Amino acid sequence: MNKDKNFHKLIDLMATLRSPEGCPWDREQTIDSLTPYVIEEAYEVVEAIETSKGTPTNDLKDELGDLLFQVIFLARLAEEEGSFDISDVIDGIIEKMTRRHPHVFSDSEAKDSEEVLKNWDAIKKSEANASTRSGLLDGIPEALPSLLRAMKVSKKVAKTGFDWKEAEQAMDKVFEEIEEFKVSLIENDQDGIEEEMGDILFTLVNVSRFVRVDPERALRRTTRKFIDRFHYIERTIINDKRSLDETSIEEMEELWERAKEEERKKK
Repeated sequence: MNKDKNFHKLIDLMATLRSPEGCPWDREQTIDSLTPYVIEEAYEVVEAIETSKGTPTNDLKDELGDLLFQVIFLARLAEEEGSFDISDVIDGIIEKMTRRHPHVFSDSEAKDSEEVLKNWDAIKKSEANASTRSGLLDGIPEALPSLLRAMKVSKKVAKTGFDWKEAEQAMDKVFEEIEEFKVSLIENDQDGIEEEMGDILFTLVNVSRFVRVDPERALRRTTRKFIDRFHYIERTIINDKRSLDETSIEEMEELWERAKEEERKKK
């Protein structure tokens, strides 16, 4: 397989789609209009990884292709505006990764991954674009999923020492926030309810950090599990030639427990 040839073939394909003889929809796109597609494709890559259970699959290959296409698309739009092209993107990431891995590409040393990350942070702070940021938390994209953004914020701040000493202290804070949430609930203070719910979630993110769990991944896993169990309920009811409207809550709860039992048998 000629990888360079295939890569240039993809670039040429993108140029054709954007040409006057190309696709009307592709010609209408802008950097802003592509934003939701980039996010969607990135999440589909994540889903393909998580459902593959550690084994690369054709689904993952397809989703990586879709994400790569978005990268090529954005680079093409930038090229048309005279800003940069895909070669500049590649040159930039090669230069950046070489600079941030001095223990591989120069005479620096790193005895373990923890030291690698420490050096990485130091190198990032010394880079040119870092000087334009006024605060420690600048540069964390607001477009990130909320749990992921909260984790990045808490990790950065924890490095300054502004942190609990252990997970149990963070858990105590969770219970404290839950009590404050209850007060807002009793008072029917909608703004307070929202604020306290946010405090609970943010503190749980910190607990996740202490126990080395990715909260975004954990919630996706639980949501997927909920969907699978509810699908079991739906299938069972449909097989009985009934509808959800004709099924009592008690029956649904019984089917829910049966779904959990089926999961246990498969483990």
